[in-house]
Amino acid sequence: MANGFLLTATAEPEVANPLVKTLSGLFGIILVAGVCVGLAGFFVGHEHIFNNTREVPWGLLISTYAFFAITSTGLCLLAAISHVFGGNKLAPLANRMVWVSLITILSGFVVIGMEIESPWRMAIYNVISPNITSNIWWMGTLYGMALGFILLEFWLILTRHYTMALALGILGALAEVAANTCLGGVFATLAARPFWYGAQLPVYFLACAFLSGAAAAILFTHYAYVIRGKKMDQHIFDGVQAAGKVMLLMLILVAVATFWRMASFYVGGVDDGKLAANALYAGPLSFNFWVLEVGVGLAAPAVLILITRLKSVAAMSTAALMVLVGMFISRLNMVTGGQIVPQYLGYDNLPTYLNYTPSGFEWLVALAGIGFTGLAFLQGERFFGKSFSDHEAH
Repeated sequence: MANGFLLTATAEPEVANPLVKTLSGLFGIILVAGVCVGLAGFFVGHEHIFNNTREVPWGLLISTYAFFAITSTGLCLLAAISHVFGGNKLAPLANRMVWVSLITILSGFVVIGMEIESPWRMAIYNVISPNITSNIWWMGTLYGMALGFILLEFWLILTRHYTMALALGILGALAEVAANTCLGGVFATLAARPFWYGAQLPVYFLACAFLSGAAAAILFTHYAYVIRGKKMDQHIFDGVQAAGKVMLLMLILVAVATFWRMASFYVGGVDDGKLAANALYAGPLSFNFWVLEVGVGLAAPAVLILITRLKSVAAMSTAALMVLVGMFISRLNMVTGGQIVPQYLGYDNLPTYLNYTPSGFEWLVALAGIGFTGLAFLQGERFFGKSFSDHEAH
């Protein structure tokens, strides 16, 4: 249909091969298991299944939500930029980026919905009792608006109303940027947590959004061809290369930002900030920081890209996967590092660092977000695959 939507016009039934069915089943099991654990927490009490305490109230699920939300922002921005300016090499990836942006923000909502003790209250009072001075209120409201804009944009892409889709995409990108900076502001305005406090985090989160978004664009585009068993078309490969250049640039910028953010704790400020930085440099978070965040997430993908010179799809995809792993761990390091130094250190024989290790139940809930992303990606390729390659008119 020229101005309507027929599933037969966008679906690719051949994508429903045994590999896709098997992977969909595995992701579905992970999603159901995580959601069941999260729902159980509402009945038995979150304190019985999650390892959060009064001293360390935020943990893996907060960092996982931040990871998905930041990734969604990056995908939405890259898609909007490629749609607005048109004729660029990223354009062939844009429609798929819109879909993955949509499912990653929904994945974030799945995880945070299991973390909040009364998510229904949040939904109700967010509307009837808004607090416009709260970063968290703005973050939730703006991400909710962004979800609505992206959902409408994707529907308009499916129905081939490209001009209206472009307008909604711009609104969605603006809402995502605002929400992303408010997410950074949730941490950056907490003066009682020196490891978070300061003006850098909102901008740093935006840089991480471009990095995660470029990595996700490469990864999911590559996997879209892997599950089809097809060789990547040249114009798609050119788009992946363009995303690889963005990823390399942002790797450099995020690495520089990480260095100066960590170095700043040793040239002034309160001792609590330095102690938190020490936890990453040589303390309980040092393996996560040096090996996973810096090594796997920043250094290794940059080296791999430079060695292969963006000529190998497999190498770019591997680098993108490492980036996303590093960004996931980076969010966990940031959330945990800001809390493990006791606020009243020196009193009552408090330890230098509080202990926080995510429970197995927390990991299952976090994996539910990954399960939702994987399942929705595969089914999106099955039911909307033709729309992802239809970019000429957009």
